[in-house]
Amino acid sequence: MNHDDDNKRIVITKVYGYKQTDAEGNEYGPKIRPINKWALYLTIIPVAIVMIVLGAFFFAAFLAIFAIAVVVIGIRIWWLRRKYKGQTQSTTEEGEYTIIEDAEYVDTEKDASSKRGR
Repeated sequence: MNHDDDNKRIVITKVYGYKQTDAEGNEYGPKIRPINKWALYLTIIPVAIVMIVLGAFFFAAFLAIFAIAVVVIGIRIWWLRRKYKGQTQSTTEEGEYTIIEDAEYVDTEKDASSKRGR
């Protein structure tokens, strides 16, 4: 390996390193004490629980509203289909009937006058 490859490795290890340091190797950045970390965790956990509970509540409310809307729309569609079927059935005649193809038309006035004349 040449000298250039060693420098790349150092840079990579510094990027992936846990602690940030300056050029001289001294740590910098905000120093968080362990007691502050615990205080942060103790405030984040209840906030996260409250957010989860509120999210579940609003999801349940939305789901209930959506279910009610689906039921109302379904009933309306059922009612309209039923109404439409009722209209189509009332316009068509139902019952027994016979189709007469060879019917003879009889004029009753001529028959009545011809019978009188006899």
